[in-house]
Amino acid sequence: MTEKVYKVLFLCTGNSARSILAESILNKLGNGRFRGFSAGSHPSGRINPLALDLLKRLDFPTAGLRSKSWDEFAGTNGIHFDLVITVCDNAAGEACPVWPGHPVKAHWGIPDPAAVEGTEREKKLAFSRAFQSMDRRIKLLLSLPMAGIDQICIKERMDEIGQSPPADNAH
Repeated sequence: MTEKVYKVLFLCTGNSARSILAESILNKLGNGRFRGFSAGSHPSGRINPLALDLLKRLDFPTAGLRSKSWDEFAGTNGIHFDLVITVCDNAAGEACPVWPGHPVKAHWGIPDPAAVEGTEREKKLAFSRAFQSMDRRIKLLLSLPMAGIDQICIKERMDEIGQSPPADNAH
């Protein structure tokens, strides 16, 4: 009997930074037990270069990453996700499509590093902080005994993870 692979969709508005970081982190750290996907309600059509640079520098996978609409995953023909996580407040407030399989939904709001204005160093620091926050939350997710708890408990734990404080320092 093979172990279940939990499919997680990370949603943001533009699908250019936070949700992309989350997809890459989960796919590296999930060790085949979890598979990450990302999408946006209004995708920008491109991944922020600072997100790609950070992932490459930290040796996280970037192959296959692209900015895409959540419509690709919605409806009865979409992937049956176990978890759908919004990572920006705008996407959390939007009316989401119907997701096949009735996934657990949670919100992990993380400040948008792409919205930071300032020097190149300040922008890179914002991306590092977003990465650290997402990395910490994903590690908490990976520590959950998913097979041993019901959907209500998973939802409660996911919401708790979403309340964890943002990162203070950068890589």
